Amino acid sequence: MSSPEPWLRGSHLDVPPTARAVLHAFELAREDVHKWAAELSEADLHASPADLTPIAYHLRHIPGTLYRLLTYAEGRQLSPEQLKALKAEASPDATRDELFAAFDSGLAAAVQRVRALAAADLNGSRAIGRKQLPASLGGILVHLADHTQRHTGEIVTTAKLLKAIGQPGVNLGVHGLN
Repeated sequence: MSSPEPWLRGSHLDVPPTARAVLHAFELAREDVHKWAAELSEADLHASPADLTPIAYHLRHIPGTLYRLLTYAEGRQLSPEQLKALKAEASPDATRDELFAAFDSGLAAAVQRVRALAAADLNGSRAIGRKQLPASLGGILVHLADHTQRHTGEIVTTAKLLKAIGQPGVNLGVHGLN
């Protein structure tokens, strides 16, 4: 029998509910990514079946976005290094081990930063980007969970497609995927 989803495990009871939900979203993302993509080859991770975004990109983009959004949540603006790292997310040069290590360590770092913000005023205003778009700490935290889950869904979908394509005799009935 599989374990219930993170939000049903009674974990992170030491943090307020909003931060707890974010931490649960991170846990679920890590579990889903490893369940569906850990056994894929390096070539699969960089593949783009049916013009889908490669899994490698999502494995970089999730922790990169968490790093940037948490910078805003902490009331700071992005550094030149963070902007440079943003541009490198689409680079195809990372190995399989590097991708998963960066994903896992990025999530672990985000967990610590969310925990540090957990008791702060969720209505506290924050400014996003060069345009200083208005946001709240609570809004950023909720978006962290939403964004992470959205990209995790893309990883899972792409991984399932790659696995189906790799099965002998499978005809997906989609042009270019037979």
